[in-house]
Formats: sequence, C-alpha cells, structure tokens
Amino acid sequence: MQEALRFQPVDARPVARANFIAEVQHLRRAPDNAARGLSLTIRGLRKSFGDNEVLRGIDLHIPAGQFVAIVGRSGCGKSTLLRLIAGLDKPTAGSIAFGEEPRAQDVRVMFQEPRLLPWARVLSNVEVGLGRERASADAQARAEHALVEVGLGDKRGQWPSVLSGGQKQRVALARALVSQPRVLAFDEPLGALDALTRISMQQLLERVWRDQGFSAILVTHDVAEAVALADRVLVIEDGRIAQDVTVDLPRPRRRGSAELAALEGEILKHLLEGSEDTQ
Repeated sequence: MQEALRFQPVDARPVARANFIAEVQHLRRAPDNAARGLSLTIRGLRKSFGDNEVLRGIDLHIPAGQFVAIVGRSGCGKSTLLRLIAGLDKPTAGSIAFGEEPRAQDVRVMFQEPRLLPWARVLSNVEVGLGRERASADAQARAEHALVEVGLGDKRGQWPSVLSGGQKQRVALARALVSQPRVLAFDEPLGALDALTRISMQQLLERVWRDQGFSAILVTHDVAEAVALADRVLVIEDGRIAQDVTVDLPRPRRRGSAELAALEGEILKHLLEGSEDTQ
C-alpha cells in the first residue's frame, strides 16, 4: 500500500524539499501491478510421465499482477506446474490461458542455477534475455538499465567467474527482466544462497515486482520466504491444490512478526500433517 504523501511547508529546508520531491517521483513511477501483469487461468490441468500422474486436475486463476508462491513437499508437482505455465512442458490434459490468449506470452523463468554463459561478460549475458530483440539498436541500453535495476551497473564488463553467488543470481534476474516480461516464474532461485544473501535477494525480488508490475509465480521450499513475498500461497499436495492461503498483510513486511509467523505455522502444520498421513 502506498504511503500518503507528506507535504512540506513552503519554507521547508532544501533537504526536506528534495526528500519530498524524490518521494513524489517514486510514487509516480510505481505502476499498478495489474496494468502490466497478465492474468492466468488454468482449467483441469493434468500431467503424466508414463504411468506416473504428477498433476491430477489443477484449477486456478491468478489475477494480473498478483505475486503467488507455490509450496509443497518434494515430488508434489510444484516445479512441474511451473514448467507447464512457462511453456517448457506440455500438459497431458487441461488448458492454460494468459489474459485472452491460450498460449504463453511474455513469460520468463528464473531458475535456481544462474545458468550464465562463462565466455560472455555480464552485459552480454543480460542481452541474451532479449532473444531476437538482441539485434535492436537499444539492446545494450536496455541491458544496462536492467543491471542498474538489480544493483549491478558497475559489473557490466566483468566475467561471471569473478562474481559471488548472489551477484550471479542478480545477473540472472536482470536477464529475465530485460525483455520486460508480463509473467515472471521463479523456480527456487534463492535456494543455494546463504541466509543473509537470500534475505537481500528476497527484498530485491519484491522491489522489482512492485516497480515493474509483472505477475510473479514463485516455487519455493521455504514457507517463511513464501509468506514474506507473496499475496497468496498455494500448497500442492498429491498433484492437487490442497490449500490456498491469502497473505493480506501490508508491505514491506517485517520478517519475524507474529502475523507472518502465524501464517507460516498454519501452512507448515498442513504440510507436516500431510507428511504423516503418507507414512
């Protein structure tokens, strides 16, 4: 929720006036997420690998601009669902529609591994995300802007091998953002990072989502991460949506708060009870 503007008196000191102007400009830049994001509607989605039915009838609607997290035990089908949404796999049955289109469009994926090209410098790695638009006259400028967005504008000429794990993931995020996707899917992109770097990356993901207005779908094993970032948390169990939890808390959220802890406890309780039932 955006803050109310704090108006300064006419004779306010220059620093206070500068802060006020910067605040107004920030609020004006922040778009309505629904304006750019695509809605997503899934009906009767099923996916089998041979005799193994991984998804068993998923029905789901995600409004444009919403941030949705998907959690569940290993093998429950959450990554399979993400790959189907991203168009990396084809469903066995059912349909996936984006807005009014029955196909994936303007969808990008950020994986757990950065998957950077070791023989290309950072800027060139980001330009890869432009695909066919890489030959356009403004490709380099767009890639540089994406690097600035993730705080790596000064790393444009470096090789991936000299970057830290968190910096490599920032480059991967810039590569996903450079084409201005309307849907961005995250497949456990922070799973290999240390705790402090992970929190920093969570804050970055939330900021770029708020600034750019895409629809976000995050697969994660970390329930605390899910409730900290998402508007809504889906629990996948046995190939179906077993729980749909709305996270109706103001942003930015205070990690460790009683409200977040209660939501995390509710979801973990469901996951642990389901685990006991399968033993």
